[in-house]
Amino acid sequence: MRGMFTAGVIDVLMENGISFDGGVGVSAGAVFGCNLKSGQHGRVIRYNLKYCRDWRFASMRSLITTGTLYGAEFCYTEIPYKLDLFDIPAYRANPMEFYCGCTDMETGKAVFRHLEKGDGEDLYWFMASASMPIVSEPVKIRHWKLLDGGISDSIPLRFLENKGYDRNLVVLTQPYNFVKKTNKALPLIRRVYKDYPALVNAVATRHMRYNRERAYIKSRAASGDAFIICPPEPLRIGSTEHDPRELIRVYDIGRQTMLEELPALREFLNKR
Repeated sequence: MRGMFTAGVIDVLMENGISFDGGVGVSAGAVFGCNLKSGQHGRVIRYNLKYCRDWRFASMRSLITTGTLYGAEFCYTEIPYKLDLFDIPAYRANPMEFYCGCTDMETGKAVFRHLEKGDGEDLYWFMASASMPIVSEPVKIRHWKLLDGGISDSIPLRFLENKGYDRNLVVLTQPYNFVKKTNKALPLIRRVYKDYPALVNAVATRHMRYNRERAYIKSRAASGDAFIICPPEPLRIGSTEHDPRELIRVYDIGRQTMLEELPALREFLNKR
């Protein structure tokens, strides 16, 4: 739910007519960030507020009855197709390229997918990107078994640069000087995923990879090739949140942070 910070950021971007040629999202950054391509201002905060107390959206009951903390059927079928429509025609019409990152359970490596249609298989890629270990079923797409993209590549700036994008806005949901530590759930992950040693190794080494990525992003910002948006202090919100006031609080931090940085971002984007 730190992704509510991202939701606030992208709404301010849309309000101010700031668009991008391409983007990549991982986990909540994928399932929330895709609304930037579909141009659906306010959609993320709207459906989160409406359904945050619905057991089908995110709950232990959902985990017990469906195998996923965030109910797959409700979140990726009921909401986008029936309850709060994802604007598929607008998503397809926007020339912005949008990629999402997942983790291949067999190899422990990142798998990125260019999502052009916004429905069908694309929604499974979004779901896979946000499928947290332990509390989610693996998502099977073709020959892949996939989980949360953050395991293998939490902040894929290099991926986007390798696609030719040389001026990039990086939205982080941890403060600037945050340092990730070893996953406390690693012993449990070793037991649950004992048949996937590459995945376990990816989880065990994630903090080192993540901290290297943060250092790289800072170096790119220092050279003028990246622009970082991040919360000024820890957001103090968990993986789930049933209190609408907390969702609004984090969303508003994202809005305020982006509003304060708008002049500097415009200057950065206008440089040649």
